[in-house]
Amino acid sequence: RFRYILVDEYQDTNVAQYLWLRLLTSSTGNVCCVGDDDQSIYGWRGAEVDNILRFERDFPGAKIVKLERNYRSTKHILGAASALIATNQDRLGKTLWTEDDSGDKVRVRGVWDGEAEARLIADEIETARKQGMNYKDMAVLVRASFQMRAFEERFVMLAVPYQVIGGPRFFERAEIRDAHAYLRLIQSEDDDLAFERIVNTPKRGIGDTSVQKILHIARENGVSAMQAVRHLITTDELQARTRTPLANFVRDLDRWRDLAVMGTPHWQVTETLLDESGYTDMQKADRTSGQTRLDNLKELTQAMQAFETLQGYLEHVSLVMDLDRAAPESESGAVQIMTLHGAKGLEFPLVFLPGWEEGVFPSQRSIDEKGVKGLEEERRLAYVGVTRAKQDARISFAANRLVYGRWTSQLPSRFVDELPLAHVDPQSDTGYYNGGGAPGMQQPKSRWDDNPSFGAGYSSPGWKRAQSFTSSPPSRSGSGSTPARKAIIEGQSRPVAPSKSSSEWSRGDRVFHQKFGYGAVRAVEGNKLVVAFDKAGEKKVIDTFVEKAS
Repeated sequence: RFRYILVDEYQDTNVAQYLWLRLLTSSTGNVCCVGDDDQSIYGWRGAEVDNILRFERDFPGAKIVKLERNYRSTKHILGAASALIATNQDRLGKTLWTEDDSGDKVRVRGVWDGEAEARLIADEIETARKQGMNYKDMAVLVRASFQMRAFEERFVMLAVPYQVIGGPRFFERAEIRDAHAYLRLIQSEDDDLAFERIVNTPKRGIGDTSVQKILHIARENGVSAMQAVRHLITTDELQARTRTPLANFVRDLDRWRDLAVMGTPHWQVTETLLDESGYTDMQKADRTSGQTRLDNLKELTQAMQAFETLQGYLEHVSLVMDLDRAAPESESGAVQIMTLHGAKGLEFPLVFLPGWEEGVFPSQRSIDEKGVKGLEEERRLAYVGVTRAKQDARISFAANRLVYGRWTSQLPSRFVDELPLAHVDPQSDTGYYNGGGAPGMQQPKSRWDDNPSFGAGYSSPGWKRAQSFTSSPPSRSGSGSTPARKAIIEGQSRPVAPSKSSSEWSRGDRVFHQKFGYGAVRAVEGNKLVVAFDKAGEKKVIDTFVEKAS
């Protein structure tokens, strides 16, 4: 029936689609596939980049036409993106070119922490607007949705109109609203909207009929829903199968409130109630978007640490929401905030690419799960991000991030070092340590070392930590071996130190890891430990990557 078949976005086809295509074209061979292997970024949902890589072998005699002229981006943007993606081993290869020689170099900025990064980008957006650029022509592209919070809050405070593409705004996400409902109910039992939202979230066996009955009784007696519940669990007005979970809910709520009253930090109270209520386990059981929601909740608890009290934090959230609703429509549109995955196929004159740090981008989870294939897909995602920019691309990284309640030093993403200096304008306020190159390559000297704008000395926490964990750290000039950077390249999260003997570690030891937080040793295998982390689950780590915890 189909004599000629055209397939678009061939790099995103999965195995089933590939087999189907082979069957449909087996008799005629009349097939035309359009795709870019360097933009295959959907492996997490089944896309198989090998489909396009082996196209010539699957369809021998097919004519290959490389579309290498780029009509969107400037010379510097294409030069930076092309050098970055060239590090990947599994690719067909192409040389992009353009007649547009205008435009600035790709800017790379290092800042002290995430809040400083949000301030920097907000300031640059306002500057661009004053210079005549419309808000709608600017975009902030993040690796994961939890990174959006800092930018959203900053934009609201400065009255910068923005739009989150591909999902709700941070404080409007279901998991964030659920957490806030728990906190509001701890703060005040009179909050019936909060009660109604979370009394059966997660499921406790309290049906909608029972909830409506509770609310009806509360209104009839002029009391709050929680006051009505405290009365109903002592009577026979509700069935026993409803009274029991309600009584447990009241008991838990009282315990969490006591924690807050006794002075437990409010962000720790939040972590406790999410765990003890079963909310965390509910998200872990969701194989589709549960991990994303957990990341957003971690970002929430970290953001709370900037406030002295729970009341102060909730007032801040209320203010942000009120300002957001009151923000007027702008004639110049709104700044677009979205994930890198959601940006594929779009283009903007000015693009901001924050969070280029090891473990964030490339994602440590992607590397842990898929190894080199995961890393190469992350690099393709970086390539997609840079090439969304038409005139101006600006990359940033932070030297410090708040992880599990502790400030941790971050190292710049390996992707930063893979950008060619000929097309990049680097500048950092934090010092910069970067002694290696692409995976599998050895470079005696970083390409950034000769650039004085990266600070007068390597004084960042990341640099100091790298020195303390290596027996022969690289010199300031970049000469000598680079063991710390090599460890990062191989997918580890901190520089390698000499291993302790396995006798120093025993089953049951409490440990702390810079990325995964606190946990207990389950098994010892030479210098490898199997650790059950309190928040991150069971992981296998090198013993030098953890510290003994009291």
